[in-house]
Amino acid sequence: MSDTKRVFAFGNDSNGQNITEGNAQMRYVLGGKGANLAEMSNLGLPVPPGFTITCQTCMEYANEGNVWPEGALAEIERYRLNLESRMGKKIGDEKDPLLVSVRSGAPMSMPGMMDTVLNLGLNDKSIYGLIEQTNNPRFAWDSYRRFIQMFSNVVMGLDGDLYEKAISVKKDALGVESDTDLDARDLEDLVCEFKTIFSDNVSPVDYPSLVKDGKVTFPQDPTVQLRLAIEAVFGSWNNPRAVLYRQKNKIANDLGTAVNVQSMVFGNKGNTSATGVAFTRNPANGDKVFYGDFLVNAQGEDVVAGIRNTTPIADLKDVPGLKEAAHELEDIFSVLENHFHDMCDIEFTIEQGKLWMLQTRAGKRTAAAALKIAIDMVEEGLIDKETAISRIAPDQLDQLLHPQFDKNSTYEVVASGLNASPGAAVGKVKFSSGEVVSAVEKGEKCILVRWETTPDDLAGMYAAEGILTSHGGKTSHAAVIARGMGTPCVCGCESLRIDADAKTIEIQGLDLVIHEDDIISLDGSEGIVVKGEVSLVEPEITGDLDTILEWADNIRKLGVRANADNPKDAKCARDFGAEGIGLCRTEHMFLGERKKIIQSFILNEDEKSRSAAAESLYLAQVEDFYEMLKVMDGLPMIIRLLDPPLHEFLDNPRTLEVEIARLEERDAEAKVISNKRELLSKIDSFNEQNPMMGLRGCRLGIVYPVLTELQVRAIATATAKLKKEGFNPKPEIMVPLICTVNELAYAKEDALRVISEVSKAEAVDLNMEIGTMIELPRAALTADEIATQADFFSFGTNDLTQTTFGFSRDDVEGEFIPLYLEKHLLSRNPFATVDGNGVGKLVGMATELGKQTNPNLLCGVCGEHGGDPESIHTFANCGVDYVSCSPYRVPVARLAAAQAALD
Repeated sequence: MSDTKRVFAFGNDSNGQNITEGNAQMRYVLGGKGANLAEMSNLGLPVPPGFTITCQTCMEYANEGNVWPEGALAEIERYRLNLESRMGKKIGDEKDPLLVSVRSGAPMSMPGMMDTVLNLGLNDKSIYGLIEQTNNPRFAWDSYRRFIQMFSNVVMGLDGDLYEKAISVKKDALGVESDTDLDARDLEDLVCEFKTIFSDNVSPVDYPSLVKDGKVTFPQDPTVQLRLAIEAVFGSWNNPRAVLYRQKNKIANDLGTAVNVQSMVFGNKGNTSATGVAFTRNPANGDKVFYGDFLVNAQGEDVVAGIRNTTPIADLKDVPGLKEAAHELEDIFSVLENHFHDMCDIEFTIEQGKLWMLQTRAGKRTAAAALKIAIDMVEEGLIDKETAISRIAPDQLDQLLHPQFDKNSTYEVVASGLNASPGAAVGKVKFSSGEVVSAVEKGEKCILVRWETTPDDLAGMYAAEGILTSHGGKTSHAAVIARGMGTPCVCGCESLRIDADAKTIEIQGLDLVIHEDDIISLDGSEGIVVKGEVSLVEPEITGDLDTILEWADNIRKLGVRANADNPKDAKCARDFGAEGIGLCRTEHMFLGERKKIIQSFILNEDEKSRSAAAESLYLAQVEDFYEMLKVMDGLPMIIRLLDPPLHEFLDNPRTLEVEIARLEERDAEAKVISNKRELLSKIDSFNEQNPMMGLRGCRLGIVYPVLTELQVRAIATATAKLKKEGFNPKPEIMVPLICTVNELAYAKEDALRVISEVSKAEAVDLNMEIGTMIELPRAALTADEIATQADFFSFGTNDLTQTTFGFSRDDVEGEFIPLYLEKHLLSRNPFATVDGNGVGKLVGMATELGKQTNPNLLCGVCGEHGGDPESIHTFANCGVDYVSCSPYRVPVARLAAAQAALD
């Protein structure tokens, strides 16, 4: 038998003494839910007793091919018997049955995990014991039908609609509207029908142990019920929506999930019973008020499932028979927040006036709420500034950078609901997750419209611009997930009559029908829906965000610059706090009408035509650099010389072939066809087997020196002009894609010559730093040599990743990277989060080598990884001086850099 401890008890024994074996620091063993149940028990709060099976047991079970590790089932059995002893009841007892819930609980909140199973332990005999003990047949039969429905859906994977349709048919036959209108006999009939549905839909091949008299029967043995439920929780760790959530949130695949088995308490024992979900502060805006929803005479899943519309938690104390429990709950809110020093998310049940705490955790919150709560808690003395900075997920700041409705727009609100997740969105109406994903892949923007979302909708929720539901409260699935993702959401919009089959929305009280693919607009901050498109405006960094970023700037050691190729992006970057431009990609300035000019340069062999084209490009570039340097006045701006393969400036040869074929078909003039064929021949002459490894980067300037000369001359001329006007431009010239020190020395000599010529001609002192982009492994390995010729290094981690892995980004991201992630051959997409063990080592090595031979060398990162928080932590450990990212990621990078310094 293994010495590994796999099960931990929590709660009191039969004498009221706490026998809890865990605490809040054990979340990677007990999962977040189990660790906090243990902590609440240790605090003396009213927690229904139970036990937690560890996350490590889940991984043992999964790694052995869903086979139980030796001794695990025996240990679970001992803790089950111990729980029965503590409660003075037995699971499945015919006279007084103990019922338990089974919940998953990973180390961090994962909405993609398995739903809860309640009332486990009921069977055809114990149901009568429950009736005898409660003297409430309706409650007992309602509990049994709920258990069969949950077990069938959550554990056995049956379609929940099979049961919902049966309930709807029963209500229609009786002429009633609500589930609560069904009496004990009606519910007993549903139990029989539910068992038949179970038998008809569960395969005897998959579950031979449940076969009796030739057909599958609903399991009557509570120990079998419990084992299957635990196995389902373990299996849920690798269900598609859990895997997707981990990929999106960069959660490791080897953590596993714990299982919490807890004695049941009932919020559906009449009007002095209730259940609810609450937060110690408002998770939408951060206000210090108790926030949430509850339902009288209901079980917990009713609140989050959106089946019944809920009541605000503030009204709990006004319900007869619940006032005392409401005041006790408010006291516990304060106890938990003061203990955890954080805003807490709480699940509770009141059973016939007695309050029970079922869960607490750090509450998910919007970015605006996260900022306000962090600042308020610093002012209240609960946390310090460093803790406040570490509390905020950098990626969450994107929520505050999302568009809002333009206040100058005129629009008509056609429906209102709950302001579940802030921000505004515009898109086409889609009624299913799959339809959203398909449309977004085609480049469309969509709004996911559902009666209420479920975990199966996760992929569509990620892809959608916004989410709209007709049911559910502020703690429903749609609301919680949308807030965590920063997706605008309006939920509980009761005036909507959604027909997903007909793909229509009727709006009660209005003669209006919205169809699939119609455009609607949502404002998740106000909770409103608009038919048609509303203009959106970009937000500004003010208020709490500005405060947090100021605190972050005082902590971080890494500089933060931006990648920008035009004055608009440069201004945006500066407004968001960028300390300069880390990358200006000049090839982006050669597109549009200018593409014809550079085509003329490439395709004309006579010097006169090339000189004319070069002069046109020069004049255009002077204006480009003048405007950008003016915007960035006083801040450094790294300008990369032309980098892409030359053929990218040319027309597609295959398109030209089609054009020639059509001309021939129409018997066009022979000279026209001849000229087209000559053009095709020239374009084909530039064809390369692997253009990304061919004539690009510094090689362009070596083969076509005039390109380097015109760009450097344009930079120098624009700089001189600005200096004469009293500005303080700080351009820095970057030579791309070098692999030897000789290439950099060659390009640098040319650049310095041109700068000197302009300086003399304009009578202006021009001192520009010249550096290089390190994006090839050889450049990183010989960085000590290259640094003798470089004033700075800028790591192009996109290409460095391609050349280190031997991956072509354009080919592999859609082809096999998803498969590699699924099979755990890669833990991260290396183009989204930098590979610390490979690419990160090259960056660190090159930085160290370069600074050995050039102590004044400045090193930065300008690849897209520069805006990824996890990558920023890697770069901080590599010793670079700054990161550069897209303008809208600058606030994210500022915060992530501060957190890297704290780590």
